[in-house]
Amino acid sequence: MTADRERATGNQPNILILMVDQLNGTLFPDGPADWLHAPTLKALAARSVRFRNAYTGSPLCAPGRASFMSGQLPSRTGVYDNAAEFASDIPTYAHHLRRAGYQTCLSGKMHFVGPDQLHGFEERLTTDIYPADFGWTPDYRKPGERIDWWYHNMGSVTGAGVAEISNQMEYDDEVAYNATAKVYDLARGNDARPWCLTVSFTHPHDPYVARKKYWDLYEDCEHLLPEIPAMAYEDHDPHAKRIFDANDWRNFNITEENIRRSRRAYFANISYLDDKIAGILEALETTGQEAVILFVSDHGDMLGERGLWFKMNFYEGSARVPLMISAPGLEPHRIDTPVSTIDVTPTLCDLAGVSMEEVMPWTDGESLVPTAKGTERTAPVMIEYAAEASYAPLVSLRYGKWKYNRCALDPDQLFDLEADPHELTNLAPDPAHAGTLNFLRAKSEARWDLARFDAEVRKSQARRWVVYEALRNGDYFPWDYQPLQKASERYMRNHMDLNVLEDSKRFPRGE
Repeated sequence: MTADRERATGNQPNILILMVDQLNGTLFPDGPADWLHAPTLKALAARSVRFRNAYTGSPLCAPGRASFMSGQLPSRTGVYDNAAEFASDIPTYAHHLRRAGYQTCLSGKMHFVGPDQLHGFEERLTTDIYPADFGWTPDYRKPGERIDWWYHNMGSVTGAGVAEISNQMEYDDEVAYNATAKVYDLARGNDARPWCLTVSFTHPHDPYVARKKYWDLYEDCEHLLPEIPAMAYEDHDPHAKRIFDANDWRNFNITEENIRRSRRAYFANISYLDDKIAGILEALETTGQEAVILFVSDHGDMLGERGLWFKMNFYEGSARVPLMISAPGLEPHRIDTPVSTIDVTPTLCDLAGVSMEEVMPWTDGESLVPTAKGTERTAPVMIEYAAEASYAPLVSLRYGKWKYNRCALDPDQLFDLEADPHELTNLAPDPAHAGTLNFLRAKSEARWDLARFDAEVRKSQARRWVVYEALRNGDYFPWDYQPLQKASERYMRNHMDLNVLEDSKRFPRGE
């Protein structure tokens, strides 16, 4: 028995993680913005520590989620993009908590790539919404190449509107159903261990379509146009131009009505998620269970600001995410200090009394508990990006009011987010800010060797292209997770005692 397991006691808190996909953190200045129809999330915010300036480890699904689960950036995990394998020997919060005696369960998306589709979870209730193989691998050897069958394009914007069912709604309906059922099952007390349940939705990720009941909530919304309208292509920075090209913008005519409908559907899907989360929290409350509750997104969405959509960059709309924690001993309030989703794993372990000492030298995050209790945080927030629409890795530091971005292919960027929250003025060329620039450049260079980073990404991509093409030749055994359901163990079967079954499945128990 490990030392961590020996420390597992009855007072370890249950943990409920509510994760959403592509939720822009600027819409959560202090919990959900007032104009959003999100009563459940607003009530959760009122009892949570709210991190106003939380950032993803990487503004793309798989690398952002691997960083969130491991407390390590892509340059450590090797999960550079949406088709990079998440190695089985990288501990996640699910491993740390399970080792310490927790039962760990996932309902929903985590975009694991590779044959390991659990990464410390004892149980998965659903399959994933995206493929687990190497088919979405970018190729730095072919800069500018568009891979039409899986790259984002602007059809999500031109096709925005109302739908009563979609691929993603079908998925999130299933995620919520299974998560709610699991909460009820946990209440039955058949397993005395503390639990960690992760519920991970795919909304409000594009495509921008929503059910009419939620769409109608935003008929008179005053926020259907971005604050910063679209800029001319030539006025964008080099990486933004690469994103436009990757999104095939020249083959679409984006109208103001397209923009309004896309943003309206996006806001509507926040309300859809609020309803789903309400059902899960109601099950938790009515069964009398208590839990630490963490709400977070993997990355944001530009939502048409500057003409950009989706993610894949370091601008606030893409890189900033909501992060809220409701836990005993943490007084609800807002924190403006920049933090990261890579801090989540150390934070969960801290709240559960689980040591990460054995792997801390290789962990990029730090616990948010001291910050939540008033201790000053001085470490900068680090972000990386090395996936589609990039031709070389990009890195970023958020330090106080400053954001500093560096890429071997591009001019440096320096933004003062207090004076310039929309990041319209690059101060890097300004001699008046040379001291700040040099200070942050030195910090960045001490953290990242960009040439080495680039070489590692290229090596990974080349290997994966060979393996993917080989595995597609002949018989193919997919890695996609298959949820296990034993029909002979569900409901009533003749190897069971009906009286015992009915009593054990009821909560509260009968007299």
